[in-house]
This record gives sequence, C-alpha cells and structure tokens, in this order.
Amino acid sequence: MMALVQRVRRAQVVVDGATVGKIEQGLLVLVCAEQGDTEAQGDKLLAKLLKLRIFSDAEGKMNRSVQDLDGAGQHGGLLIVSQFTLAADTSGGNRPSFKAAAAPDEGRRLYDYFVAQARTVHPIVQTGIFAADMQVELVNDGPVTIPMRVAPVV
Repeated sequence: MMALVQRVRRAQVVVDGATVGKIEQGLLVLVCAEQGDTEAQGDKLLAKLLKLRIFSDAEGKMNRSVQDLDGAGQHGGLLIVSQFTLAADTSGGNRPSFKAAAAPDEGRRLYDYFVAQARTVHPIVQTGIFAADMQVELVNDGPVTIPMRVAPVV
C-alpha cells in the first residue's frame, strides 16, 4: 500500500457540494491499494503514519507526530481519502496506466479496512467517499508532503 501524506492546517472533502469529511490541523492522507496488497500492509502503513514525526516542536524541529500535537494529549486529525491514481505509471506515454492499482472491489475492501483500523487507534478520523468525484480542499502546512510505501509483510 502507499500513501501521500500532507501536513495540513485544515482540509476537507466535498462531494456534490456537501462537505463529507473535514479536519483542522493534522494529516491529509491519500491512500492507494495496489495489486497484491494485504491488510498487514495497511496495518504497517497506519502504524508508521501515526508515528511520523513531521510536526514542529517548541524549537521548530519536526519532532512530533499527529498523535502528540500538544502537551495536553490533543491529537491532530486524519482525513483519509482513496486515491487510486497514486499507482499511475507514466513511463509508456502521455496517458497514465493504472494497471498496478488494486481492482475496485479489492481497493475498496482495503481502504475500508484501513479506515476502520485508523478509527480504532486514533480519535479524529474523517474520510472521503470511495470512488466518488471528490473535491479536496486543503491548506498545506509548510508545505510538508511525504510519500510513503510499505513493502509486503512477510
């Protein structure tokens, strides 16, 4: 599985003019399941994501995770959005190929699993709608954008 993680001041997903997911400070996580991905990879990606130290501490050093944004135990939000286009292969011309992406049913299953797991371990989780035409609005903080990919778990 792979993700593109953006540190945000705020972000929201709009579908058909209605806001379906919205967070303040936290992480916008664009998630893609590829062919052959498993729940174990989703678990590994989520664990790494929650510990990713990309928020500034008192000295301005990226030393805090979304789980420890302030000393009062307040967590930042996660806005998790499905994004099969992360699997794009542009090596063969001007039209990207998405052959590496998981089939839609499998992609949905793994996305739903990832979101469900996130909700069991993190208090603020919002989402987009799988396979919907979404408008994602964000204020990238920094900007900080990190690509993440986890290898198959053996």
